[in-house]
Amino acid sequence: MTVGVALNAADADNQIDATVDLAREAWAAGLRSAWFGQTFGADSPQLAAIVGREVPGLQVGTSAIPVFGRHPLLVSSQAQTAQAATHGRYHLGLALGTKLLTEAGFGIPFERPVARLREFLTALRQLTETGTADFHGELLTAATPMSARVPGAGSGVPLLVAAMGPQALKASGELADGILPYLAGPRALAEHIVPAVTAAAEAAGRPAPRVVALVHGVVTDDADAVRETAAEQLAFYERIPSYARVIGLSGATRAADVAVIGDEKAVAAEVRRYRDAGATEVVFSGTEIAGEAARRRTWALLGELAG
Repeated sequence: MTVGVALNAADADNQIDATVDLAREAWAAGLRSAWFGQTFGADSPQLAAIVGREVPGLQVGTSAIPVFGRHPLLVSSQAQTAQAATHGRYHLGLALGTKLLTEAGFGIPFERPVARLREFLTALRQLTETGTADFHGELLTAATPMSARVPGAGSGVPLLVAAMGPQALKASGELADGILPYLAGPRALAEHIVPAVTAAAEAAGRPAPRVVALVHGVVTDDADAVRETAAEQLAFYERIPSYARVIGLSGATRAADVAVIGDEKAVAAEVRRYRDAGATEVVFSGTEIAGEAARRRTWALLGELAG
């Protein structure tokens, strides 16, 4: 099972330089994948491409690009470029996004997100696998009057979806290569998420999907204080229906209750619970929450678990 980390250097003087430094440190610690979020700041596929070039061997991924405000032709160009730059080590994550950020940021109505996801995935797979598309859907059109292939990108980019709801999981099982659930504890994974996406993939005749569990967590001896800090930082997600639902399915009431916070023994045990629940990969985010010493301590443990 792969163990990785999400890298966050948004507060650095130069985010790109700082991210490369963090990626080198992650690789030296024994971690084998690094993931990058996508909001309104740095372009995640471009950042992944740079890191992948600078740290050979490290798997890099985007988690995740919202399908609203983007087009499959442009995302395909980004993803194939990153794939060629990293010689096959790039993984593309897509997301439905949220009503708040979609409508406030792009001025686009947040309507029929799963239908848009289906069309986006269908067109995107054509583009990344063949360099061509002739897709005319109800919500999207993606056609190629000239080639959209990027030489060196190979014959495809792994497509993952930050899916947790029933319809998004069904679409992901049928059309994607795996999922990127966040704030979904082992109980939600084992009882709801993994069975749903696996059944959809089987029904569509597709291979067993990857389940890349994104976990907010850190190794610390002051778990209570760090969990309160996490509660403040993660409260935003409790207002988003999809996250509130999966937090509840995990047996929790607050997002911070799903965070993995404790000493080495406690965190290692939780990583094993995620594996037993069906996660094929575990990626820790928020490891900087308790300071640099705690982050390095966390990465050291995760590197041992990845070894």
